[in-house]
Amino acid sequence: MEYSIDHPEFVKSSAKLDECPPPDRPEYAFIGRSNVGKSSLINKLAGRKALAKISSTPGKTQLINHFAVKTADRDWYLVDLPGFGYAKVSKKDRGKWDRTSREYLTKRENLMCVMMLIDARIPPQKKDLDFMAWMAEAGLSFAMIFTKIDKLTLDEREQMLPRYTKKMLTLWSAMPTHFITSAVKGDGKQEVLSFIAQTNQIYRGDRLNITGE
Repeated sequence: MEYSIDHPEFVKSSAKLDECPPPDRPEYAFIGRSNVGKSSLINKLAGRKALAKISSTPGKTQLINHFAVKTADRDWYLVDLPGFGYAKVSKKDRGKWDRTSREYLTKRENLMCVMMLIDARIPPQKKDLDFMAWMAEAGLSFAMIFTKIDKLTLDEREQMLPRYTKKMLTLWSAMPTHFITSAVKGDGKQEVLSFIAQTNQIYRGDRLNITGE
């Protein structure tokens, strides 16, 4: 079955959790280091060129951005969260975005899964590893989404996942759910949307642990 998003619409930007839309449908949050290609991937998934704003300036996303989307199974929210890492903003602003994101992630009751974006071109980064460890400790369900796979040669592509898996298995008992994507060529789009459709089936109005732990 081929999945697609129908009529994606921007709902609102929120500076803090209590400004977010009512938690009345399953929700999937996209987060990652600044300039990881988050907006480009969101646009590819949605089939829209400018649903999420793309900028060459790291740290452009500064708010919790909700998009209402529909697939064959049901309505749900796609959420674009502020990036973390090397954004060229003040330490104070970085700290504020970090607190906002973590409050949202730990307290948003309809959040089904965090989509953790990782740049496939670079080796495992401490900030990514630390953030995934924090999510595990906080009891958050998450999936790893490797981006920009089209930027790698065939040899680099073959080596990328085994290299990352080797590093993850020094910290984890098993590799978390993961996807390999390209916002340019569309690699991984169907796999990500299929995963969301399957997860939507277990939504009961409260956040569930989809990892089986």
